[in-house]
Amino acid sequence: MYLQVPQTSVLSSSNQVHAEEQPVSGGGLSENGKFSYGYASSPGKRSSMEDFYETRIDGVNGETVGLFGVFDGHGGARAAEYVKQHLFSNLIKHPKFISDTKSAIADAYSRTDSEFLKSDHSQNRDAGSTASTAILVGDRLLVANVGDSRAVICRGGEAIAVSRDHKPDQSDERQRIEDAGGFVMWAGTWRVGGVLAVSRAFGDKLLKQYVVADPEIQEEKVDSSLEFLILASDGLWDVVSNEEAVAMVKPIQDSEEAAKRLMQEAYQRGSADNITCVVVRFMGNHSHSQGDSSKRNGDSSNRSLENHQQSNPSNHVSGNQPQ
Repeated sequence: MYLQVPQTSVLSSSNQVHAEEQPVSGGGLSENGKFSYGYASSPGKRSSMEDFYETRIDGVNGETVGLFGVFDGHGGARAAEYVKQHLFSNLIKHPKFISDTKSAIADAYSRTDSEFLKSDHSQNRDAGSTASTAILVGDRLLVANVGDSRAVICRGGEAIAVSRDHKPDQSDERQRIEDAGGFVMWAGTWRVGGVLAVSRAFGDKLLKQYVVADPEIQEEKVDSSLEFLILASDGLWDVVSNEEAVAMVKPIQDSEEAAKRLMQEAYQRGSADNITCVVVRFMGNHSHSQGDSSKRNGDSSNRSLENHQQSNPSNHVSGNQPQ
């Protein structure tokens, strides 16, 4: 059962990107000054845009909660757009969001997937989406993912992956798929049913028996050793290693500039996919730049993004690129 929980939205940013436009970026700082965030998103070398992101700060039961996500669609943008619009709302109104956050996350993933499949009817039967999400509650950071949009933290100066890419050739994933009656075969890369290159995702109605939306969840303690978090679509990770990404972000205190740096580097290295990056920097004992401080009390999205959100609040992005 889900309950309507009163909440006060402090900051919220979501994408309104079209392939013919320039990349967009923005960021902000939590009102309690404990973390800053930045995002950057670009169609890259593709003619359509299927990446979505969400950066959101809410007040729930007196707690300041940060919610950050990257959603990489395939078979069209419909699934990624739906997950962006509904996943965090389903999570925040879960009755155990504060008391049992891990269970609430798992339930929210399941509910969002089920409701998308019900709403989709016969259209876009192959539409699906990854999700890499980070939930910040107090001194707890919970990272959940399905698919291959990865999450990496910098702790004590070291790059640490806090999510696992869900690929069908992984032994446990392959066994799960085969136990469910499916198969994995090589078709340029290993694919479920010879079609899909990820083994977990939202949507994918025709493969739903094998391609589940069950997230893997990892919890990290937010302390003085935790410097920052990177969430990104595979448009980054296909050409930039975890260690390289962390090394690029380290010297850049402004979270938006850090996200833009990652996006630009992926493009320059020839990434063939949409590129979306979110950086969350934890203040703690770490210094922060005037650039981040200026973002307190409001999002610093670039002007082109602000204009789009004001003129057209529906975050619709169309596209049809395979995974």
